[in-house]
Amino acid sequence: MTTLLTTEDVARITQTLGLPEVFKRLVGYLEADYLRWNEFDKCARVASHTEDGVIELMPIADASLYSFKYVNGHPKNTRVGLPTVMAVGLLADVATGRPELVSELTLTTALRTAATSAMVARKLARKNAKSMALIGNGAQSEFQALAFHYLLGISEIRLFDIDTAATAKLLCHLQGLPGLTLKVCASTAEAVRGADIVTTVTADKTNATIITPDMIELGMHINGVGGDCPGKTEMHRGVLEAAKVFVEFEPQSRIEGDLQQMPADFAVTEFWRVLKGLSSGRDSAEQITFFDSVGFALEDFSALRLLRDCARELGLGQDVSLIPQMANPKDLFGQLGLAHASSTLRAA
Repeated sequence: MTTLLTTEDVARITQTLGLPEVFKRLVGYLEADYLRWNEFDKCARVASHTEDGVIELMPIADASLYSFKYVNGHPKNTRVGLPTVMAVGLLADVATGRPELVSELTLTTALRTAATSAMVARKLARKNAKSMALIGNGAQSEFQALAFHYLLGISEIRLFDIDTAATAKLLCHLQGLPGLTLKVCASTAEAVRGADIVTTVTADKTNATIITPDMIELGMHINGVGGDCPGKTEMHRGVLEAAKVFVEFEPQSRIEGDLQQMPADFAVTEFWRVLKGLSSGRDSAEQITFFDSVGFALEDFSALRLLRDCARELGLGQDVSLIPQMANPKDLFGQLGLAHASSTLRAA
């Protein structure tokens, strides 16, 4: 049997454990898997692009488990009542190929993206960071805000979005949270000014310049989340030139991230090397660091493992027969349950 987890199951996990604990566990799983980087069979995701958006498959495997995520990115979806990003994922046993888990990943992708941002910032941002500018206040914004608040102790978040309704939505969810001050700003430049960390989570599939070199300040850590497919960027190339740049999986980031603007020999560091102590992170308090976050399959692998374990711990999920249960594994036709098959076929 295969365990099926729905959006209601993932919400129940978060409600039962609490969001701070979910983020803590997610970072633990992410770090454990990033530290095993060389044990994974990796590739850039497979993407099908159209004028309206992109549909992607994100596979990865180690010696024991295989996972993939199906995910889309369609910025116009909100006009017809659909999320910009929708996702489902699968976790399977490598030894047999048997699917162990099928799960929603729309909510979970938002959780793992925010957890990844915070995990990286813990290594790259200044240790005394207390303020963050959050540019783009759509579906991902609350997750980013809370991950940085719970995991890094960020106490002030400066908000800007060209859609004021998006900012109002975020305020409705987070205003009044103890220890967190929210400040609505009139522009990106106002929000960024003086911030220790800058996080961009915009959705439009365009080569945008949300952050320009004149906005950045010494010591900033910039977390670029929205530039995640070919033809979609958020940073002026001068921002990358001024920063020490970190990526998840370099072959994918050069195609999809803000890094796509840069020459092939532009220097970057894969983040796993920082975790393992093979490369340095921030080299000084004045250095500008930039995480070109495009989302990588390893993060979904970690998230699916966490969901599997939480579902077992909390008794959640439904067993479904995605694969036939056969007394004789070679008798696949018999699973159709056709009585007197030969006469039925002749009648047809």
